Formats: sequence, C-alpha cells, structure tokens
Amino acid sequence: MQRIHCSIIPPHLLTRLAAVRDGRLAVASEAARHALLELPPVLQVREQALRAPVRHGSALPGTLVRRISDAGGREELPGVLVRPEGGPATGDAAVDEAYEGLGATYRLFDEEYGRSSVDGAGRPLEATVHYGSHYDNAFWDGERMVFGDGDGEVFGRFTASLTVISHELTHGFTQYSTNLEYQGQSGALNESLSDVFGVLVEQRELGQDAAAASWLVGAGIFTAAVEGTALRSLAAPGTAYDDDVLGRDPQPATMADYVVTASDNGGVHINSGIPNHAFYLVATGLGGRAWEGAGRIWYDAVLSGSIPPDCDFSTFARATGEAAEKRFGPGSAEAGAVTDAWAQVGVLP
Repeated sequence: MQRIHCSIIPPHLLTRLAAVRDGRLAVASEAARHALLELPPVLQVREQALRAPVRHGSALPGTLVRRISDAGGREELPGVLVRPEGGPATGDAAVDEAYEGLGATYRLFDEEYGRSSVDGAGRPLEATVHYGSHYDNAFWDGERMVFGDGDGEVFGRFTASLTVISHELTHGFTQYSTNLEYQGQSGALNESLSDVFGVLVEQRELGQDAAAASWLVGAGIFTAAVEGTALRSLAAPGTAYDDDVLGRDPQPATMADYVVTASDNGGVHINSGIPNHAFYLVATGLGGRAWEGAGRIWYDAVLSGSIPPDCDFSTFARATGEAAEKRFGPGSAEAGAVTDAWAQVGVLP
C-alpha cells in the first residue's frame, strides 16, 4: 500500500536552492538536490495513498500516547525509540521539541474539538527525528511524522517550529477525515488545513488571540542568512520571504492571482494561500481566540460529510458557511464573517 508523503518545504524552494552554485552554500545546495529526490513524482496519484475510515471523534476520554524515535542520521524508519509517553526529557532538542509539539497538537483536537488523536480513536502519535544527513524537510508519510535537521546554511532543524510539527500532524487528521486528494485545489485545501490548524496549535499554546498572533507557518526554521521570517503567512500571503537565493514567496491571497502550474501537484503549496487568507479574515473579523470561532467552523466543515476527496475551493467555502450557520445560527456574526471572507478572496461572489 502506497504511503502519502506531504512535506513542509515545497518543491519550488528546493529547486531554487538545488540550482545554487555558490560555494558558501555547497552543503545546502547538495541537501536540496537530495531532498528533491525524496519527493514523490510531481504527478503522482495521491488517491492511491493510504486510506482510512472517517472518524467523527471518540466518546471515550482521549489518552495521549507519543513515541519519538531517532533515525541517527540514516534514512531508515522508524529508528530507535528514545522517548516514549511519560518519558523524561532527553536533552536532545529535536526529540523534546517533537514530543512537546505532538502533545500540543493532540490537546487542541482533544480538548477543544473532542477528537481523540488524528483518527478520532486514540491513535498513538509517532515521530522520527534526525532523519538523514542535512535533510532539508519534514513530512507526514501516512503513519508518522519525520523531521530532518536541515543543512545548517539555509534551513535549521525542523522541530524548532511548533507550526511545522502541528502542520505535519494535521495531515494525519485530514487523512482520517476527508482524505483530500493531493492535487490542484483539493491538494491546496489539504495543505491549507495543515497551515490553519498548525497556527491554531501555536496560538493556543501561547494564549494568543487573533489580533496578537503572528499567523506565520515555519517561523524559526530559516537561518540568519535568509531574508525572510517564515515559509508562509496567512495574514499576508506572498510576504513570508524575499531572498536572493530562495526568491520571493509566490503565494497568492486571492483568486485573481491563482497560479496555474503543473509542478507541485498543481501548486498545492502555492494556492493554499487563498483558503489560508480566507481563514485569517474570518478569525480576525470575529476576534478573540481563533480556535474557538473560526477554528471550530473549519473543523465542523471538515467532518460535515460534505467535503469530497476532490473538493474545490468553492465547495469548501460553502461547507464552512453551512457549518457556521449550523453552529452559530443563520444571520450570525460568524456566518456573515465566513461569507465575507470567501468573497474577499474571490472564491464566492
């Protein structure tokens, strides 16, 4: 059975870095070339990936079970178990960051939405750190999260960002709920859901309301040599970085700038900026704690049964509108904010 391989670093970034011939970035360039070889083929059919039944949550109290393994610089999974659930901190930053990040993500879904783990049935959360040598990526492979340490010249270790950890684990939630096809608009929604719940995990851990949050995904994984703050920005898609080597963040904020491309499975990491920005507009329009208002609407929509695997932006927009009306009432501020946001990004009239 083929596994999914949803990675945090998009192909366009790795491609630019792989083409660099500057001796000062020799390690980074070689690491990017290797990471590109690890990515699945551009037109790989994602619907053949691991499928699982939809689970709407567990009636039983959730039990958090984490298992962090160490690949020891090899590209072999799962590696050696180094921190099981309840185990003490190891002093290894990557191990302990992964452990805490899994816990933070679990708590959001469990305590706010009543979902026991990514599958709604208490599935243990598995992660492997120190994958490969100078490995420039982090990914969800359908069973576990895998983190590289970065090349040290452009990317640092990927566990240093809580939003990277929560983003990757949310791919598991999507896999066990809608299993959105990783192609075109449904693939961009897949990536967007990971960004949305990724930032909500961080905001909840920091106690931030929508106005105080950074709305950044991947802040902290660039080295000081990069002109940029993060991989993506939900508040202002297209502004996360502008670097001589990596280029400029290509994400659009509205359908007017939708990118038509054959690469990256139809631009799943690029066009996700549009639904990302719609969520940001809903959250900031409502104010307060985003995981309670906008986050609850998005969560309800995903599990509503109205999100097909090939869902496009407009179908998802209507599902969020229906979810807002069902939870908060027709004519509510929440329902109005959802309609206005999708109109502002050009998905709905």
